[in-house]
Amino acid sequence: MDRILPPLLASLLLGLAPFAPEPHIVGKLRWVAGGAVGMQPMDWFDLVLHGAPWVWLLVTIVAVGVDRLRGRGPAPPASNR
Repeated sequence: MDRILPPLLASLLLGLAPFAPEPHIVGKLRWVAGGAVGMQPMDWFDLVLHGAPWVWLLVTIVAVGVDRLRGRGPAPPASNR
């Protein structure tokens, strides 16, 4: 969980900001899905900036999953016996 927390916080805070009336990344993705008509270079740059934390989160989740599948995951908690 320690590896996932920083990209998760960045995704929720930076990736979704500004929050009202809708997250900025949602509006940009709708624009791209609609054909990206009228998007300027600044809009593409903005999409990359707001999307980067989500890419970081996805890469981290995949890396943690691969580590766990290969048996290199976090050590189990020590027993207090």
